[in-house]
Amino acid sequence: MGKTITLRVEDNIYDTLKRAADGDRRTISNFIEYAAINYIFNNNIVDDSEMNELVTFEKDIKAGIEDVKKGRYKIIG
Repeated sequence: MGKTITLRVEDNIYDTLKRAADGDRRTISNFIEYAAINYIFNNNIVDDSEMNELVTFEKDIKAGIEDVKKGRYKIIG
């Protein structure tokens, strides 16, 4: 069973949400749920390919940090 939440927004925010929901042919409630889930998946979750890329660079990043700690770097620019 779904849960109900209460959300208080300024009139101008409500109008923006209403227009966006109407444009997607959704209810405001459904649009807010969709927008929140979309934000979470696009901004807060690392997918497998991104994680593999990060793991690939882990050794290089650690080596770079050690070089900085030991003073083995030159500032250029």
